[in-house]
Amino acid sequence: MSTTLTVIGQAAPDFELPGSEGKSVKLSDYRGSRVLLYFYPKDLTSSCSTQACDFRDKHAEFEGLNTVILGISPDPLKQHDKFIAKYGLPFQLLSDEEHQVAETYGVWQQKQMYGKQYMGIVRSTFLIDENGILVHEWRGLRVKGHIDAALAYIQDMA
Repeated sequence: MSTTLTVIGQAAPDFELPGSEGKSVKLSDYRGSRVLLYFYPKDLTSSCSTQACDFRDKHAEFEGLNTVILGISPDPLKQHDKFIAKYGLPFQLLSDEEHQVAETYGVWQQKQMYGKQYMGIVRSTFLIDENGILVHEWRGLRVKGHIDAALAYIQDMA
Protein backbone atom coordinates (compact mmCIF):
# COMPACT_ATOMS: atom_id res chain seq x y z
CA MET A 1 0.00 0.00 0.00
CA SER A 2 1.39 3.39 -0.98
CA THR A 3 1.63 6.25 1.43
CA THR A 4 -0.02 9.41 0.27
CA LEU A 5 1.70 12.77 0.30
CA THR A 6 -1.52 14.67 -0.32
CA VAL A 7 -3.19 16.61 2.46
CA ILE A 8 -6.30 18.76 2.02
CA GLY A 9 -5.41 22.40 2.64
CA GLN A 10 -1.74 21.98 1.75
CA ALA A 11 0.16 22.39 -1.51
CA ALA A 12 -0.57 19.60 -3.95
CA PRO A 13 2.62 17.70 -4.82
CA ASP A 14 4.06 19.15 -8.02
CA PHE A 15 5.15 16.81 -10.80
CA GLU A 16 6.33 16.75 -14.38
CA LEU A 17 5.03 14.15 -16.85
CA PRO A 18 4.97 13.74 -20.62
CA GLY A 19 1.69 15.06 -22.02
CA SER A 20 -0.41 14.14 -25.00
CA GLU A 21 0.22 17.50 -26.66
CA GLY A 22 3.90 16.61 -27.13
CA LYS A 23 5.51 18.45 -24.24
CA SER A 24 6.19 17.89 -20.58
CA VAL A 25 3.49 19.12 -18.24
CA LYS A 26 4.05 20.40 -14.71
CA LEU A 27 1.19 20.88 -12.29
CA SER A 28 2.71 24.25 -11.40
CA ASP A 29 2.23 25.35 -15.06
CA TYR A 30 -1.45 25.79 -14.22
CA ARG A 31 -1.16 28.27 -11.33
CA GLY A 32 -3.99 30.76 -11.71
CA SER A 33 -6.45 28.04 -12.76
CA ARG A 34 -8.11 25.28 -10.84
CA VAL A 35 -6.94 21.81 -11.85
CA LEU A 36 -9.12 18.72 -11.79
CA LEU A 37 -6.50 15.98 -11.77
CA TYR A 38 -7.97 12.57 -12.38
CA PHE A 39 -6.20 9.23 -12.18
CA TYR A 40 -7.66 6.32 -14.10
CA PRO A 41 -6.49 2.73 -14.68
CA LYS A 42 -6.34 2.22 -18.46
CA ASP A 43 -7.11 3.85 -21.80
CA LEU A 44 -9.80 2.36 -24.04
CA THR A 45 -11.48 0.29 -21.32
CA SER A 46 -15.20 0.53 -20.60
CA SER A 47 -15.27 2.50 -17.34
CA CYS A 48 -12.29 4.68 -18.24
CA SER A 49 -13.84 5.54 -21.61
CA THR A 50 -17.14 6.43 -19.93
CA GLN A 51 -15.32 8.64 -17.42
CA ALA A 52 -13.26 10.41 -20.11
CA CYS A 53 -16.36 11.00 -22.25
CA ASP A 54 -18.26 12.38 -19.24
CA PHE A 55 -15.40 14.84 -18.66
CA ARG A 56 -15.41 15.64 -22.39
CA ASP A 57 -19.14 16.34 -22.37
CA LYS A 58 -18.82 18.77 -19.43
CA HIS A 59 -15.47 20.24 -20.54
CA ALA A 60 -16.90 23.66 -21.53
CA GLU A 61 -18.63 23.98 -18.15
CA PHE A 62 -15.38 23.23 -16.30
CA GLU A 63 -13.53 25.69 -18.54
CA GLY A 64 -16.13 28.33 -17.73
CA LEU A 65 -15.24 27.83 -14.07
CA ASN A 66 -11.50 28.37 -14.75
CA THR A 67 -10.85 24.64 -14.28
CA VAL A 68 -8.37 22.61 -16.33
CA ILE A 69 -8.88 18.84 -16.62
CA LEU A 70 -5.80 16.60 -16.67
CA GLY A 71 -6.04 12.80 -16.85
CA ILE A 72 -3.22 10.53 -15.68
CA SER A 73 -2.71 6.80 -16.26
CA PRO A 74 0.28 4.48 -16.63
CA ASP A 75 -0.42 4.12 -20.37
CA PRO A 76 2.22 5.35 -22.84
CA LEU A 77 1.58 8.48 -24.92
CA LYS A 78 0.88 6.43 -28.08
CA GLN A 79 -2.04 4.77 -26.28
CA HIS A 80 -3.24 8.17 -25.01
CA ASP A 81 -3.19 9.46 -28.60
CA LYS A 82 -5.47 6.60 -29.71
CA PHE A 83 -7.79 7.23 -26.76
CA ILE A 84 -7.99 10.97 -27.48
CA ALA A 85 -8.59 10.39 -31.21
CA LYS A 86 -11.27 7.74 -30.67
CA TYR A 87 -13.33 9.84 -28.26
CA GLY A 88 -12.43 13.41 -29.26
CA LEU A 89 -11.09 14.29 -25.83
CA PRO A 90 -10.44 18.06 -25.51
CA PHE A 91 -8.03 17.81 -22.56
CA GLN A 92 -4.55 16.46 -22.02
CA LEU A 93 -3.70 12.99 -20.84
CA LEU A 94 -0.42 12.49 -19.04
CA SER A 95 1.69 9.35 -19.05
CA ASP A 96 2.87 8.06 -15.66
CA GLU A 97 4.42 4.79 -16.86
CA GLU A 98 6.60 4.40 -13.75
CA HIS A 99 3.58 5.34 -11.56
CA GLN A 100 5.65 7.78 -9.52
CA VAL A 101 2.98 10.48 -9.49
CA ALA A 102 0.29 7.89 -8.75
CA GLU A 103 2.35 6.74 -5.77
CA THR A 104 2.82 10.32 -4.58
CA TYR A 105 -0.94 10.86 -4.69
CA GLY A 106 -1.57 7.50 -2.98
CA VAL A 107 -3.57 5.99 -5.83
CA TRP A 108 -1.13 3.20 -6.85
CA GLN A 109 -2.42 0.37 -4.68
CA GLN A 110 -2.93 -3.34 -4.50
CA LYS A 111 -6.11 -4.37 -6.29
CA GLN A 112 -7.89 -7.64 -6.94
CA MET A 113 -9.78 -8.94 -9.94
CA TYR A 114 -10.96 -12.48 -10.60
CA GLY A 115 -9.10 -13.65 -7.50
CA LYS A 116 -5.74 -12.26 -8.64
CA GLN A 117 -3.92 -9.49 -6.84
CA TYR A 118 -1.97 -6.84 -8.71
CA MET A 119 -0.82 -3.24 -8.38
CA GLY A 120 -2.79 -0.59 -10.21
CA ILE A 121 -4.50 2.78 -10.18
CA VAL A 122 -7.42 3.31 -7.82
CA ARG A 123 -9.71 5.68 -9.71
CA SER A 124 -9.47 9.04 -7.95
CA THR A 125 -9.83 12.76 -8.64
CA PHE A 126 -8.14 15.71 -6.95
CA LEU A 127 -9.20 19.36 -7.08
CA ILE A 128 -6.35 21.84 -6.81
CA ASP A 129 -7.08 25.55 -6.50
CA GLU A 130 -5.55 28.48 -8.35
CA ASN A 131 -2.68 28.67 -5.82
CA GLY A 132 -1.76 24.99 -6.05
CA ILE A 133 -3.53 23.99 -2.83
CA LEU A 134 -5.35 20.66 -2.69
CA VAL A 135 -8.93 21.55 -1.77
CA HIS A 136 -10.86 18.30 -2.34
CA GLU A 137 -10.35 14.67 -3.29
CA TRP A 138 -12.56 11.85 -4.41
CA ARG A 139 -10.84 8.49 -3.85
CA GLY A 140 -11.89 5.04 -5.01
CA LEU A 141 -14.84 6.56 -6.79
CA ARG A 142 -17.48 5.13 -9.08
CA VAL A 143 -17.75 6.68 -12.53
CA LYS A 144 -21.54 7.10 -12.55
CA GLY A 145 -22.39 10.58 -11.25
CA HIS A 146 -18.82 11.53 -10.38
CA ILE A 147 -18.28 14.20 -13.03
CA ASP A 148 -21.58 15.90 -12.12
CA ALA A 149 -20.60 15.80 -8.43
CA ALA A 150 -17.18 17.34 -9.18
CA LEU A 151 -18.79 20.04 -11.32
CA ALA A 152 -21.35 20.84 -8.61
CA TYR A 153 -18.57 21.07 -6.01
CA ILE A 154 -16.64 23.57 -8.14
CA GLN A 155 -19.81 25.58 -8.90
CA ASP A 156 -20.44 25.84 -5.15
CA MET A 157 -16.92 27.22 -4.69
CA ALA A 158 -17.40 29.94 -7.32
